[in-house]
Amino acid sequence: MADELELLRRANPVPSADPRFGDRPLDQHAERRLDLLLHGGERRLDRLPHGGERRPRPRHLRRWTWGLGSVAATCVVVLTLTLMFSGSATVPAVAAPRPLVVEAGSAPVPLDRIAGRAAAAGDTLRLVQGTHLQTWSLAMTSGPGSRPPVTLPEERLVRWKADGSHTELVVATDPRRPGKPVVTDADPVPRTVEDGHVLSRRTYPPSWSDAPPVARPPHDAVRLRAYLDEIDRTGPLDAPGLLDAVAGLLDNWTLGTRENAALVRILADAEGLRPAGAVTDRLGRGGQAYVYDDRAHSVRRMLVLDPATGAVLGLEETVTRDDPEFGVKSGDVLSYRAWMR
Repeated sequence: MADELELLRRANPVPSADPRFGDRPLDQHAERRLDLLLHGGERRLDRLPHGGERRPRPRHLRRWTWGLGSVAATCVVVLTLTLMFSGSATVPAVAAPRPLVVEAGSAPVPLDRIAGRAAAAGDTLRLVQGTHLQTWSLAMTSGPGSRPPVTLPEERLVRWKADGSHTELVVATDPRRPGKPVVTDADPVPRTVEDGHVLSRRTYPPSWSDAPPVARPPHDAVRLRAYLDEIDRTGPLDAPGLLDAVAGLLDNWTLGTRENAALVRILADAEGLRPAGAVTDRLGRGGQAYVYDDRAHSVRRMLVLDPATGAVLGLEETVTRDDPEFGVKSGDVLSYRAWMR
């Protein structure tokens, strides 16, 4: 008994003189210390089955509903913050990525030119059902008792089988900081886990849906536009709806050369999507940025394309107006997702 009492005294998750002592939930510091006391900090951690050393890989993006001022918008939010977690020492949680910056002096490339390059690429890459997605997303709350926003880096790998079944693997990992702890909200209270911690691993039974985005996407622009319109279903396929539909498509399919060419042709016809110049995406890939200012929702969207093939590399959203209720400021990144083969 003496040994256990001594352990409790040294852990001391909430000192008796602390104002938090009483009939209220433990804070994050206390929960972390108590977890270390009970479990010794040991967790079962699984790794992605690549068999070699880890490499940057994309992840699933969470969607959150929130408002900017009087406008309600549905978006995934990533925000730069420092949230303190404690173990034997206090360490900061991983900060969200900064907004992508267009390279100074780089020449913007018109979408028509990218569409021409994509069409000339032939049929070198095939369409694959499934996706490999990297995301940084924000869990956020408002009102009494709300917690600070928490950045959640995740990776999703979806693969379909010949019998129509598919598997989904979701992992907590941040390719910007390989091997470092990652924040997750898999539990009611956000906590840190080791890089590569498996959040979920599921197998789904066979399904042969004939509705987008599960149905096979066409590879000509006219039919692909109708396909994307069916994904969005919010009215005429304007630029914001088109970008949402593109994300829905890429969350289910890895496009081939012909599908990329058709998609860039559709993007080239989108009103308000302007070329901005060269950028390096968050997986270190060079791309061309195309920006749409969504003034209705106070959001700027940046689409990043491979300049040679037209493949979509990433989609970033940043807020363009302060919102003190949610703790966001103009210029903060709301979301970033990156797709790769």
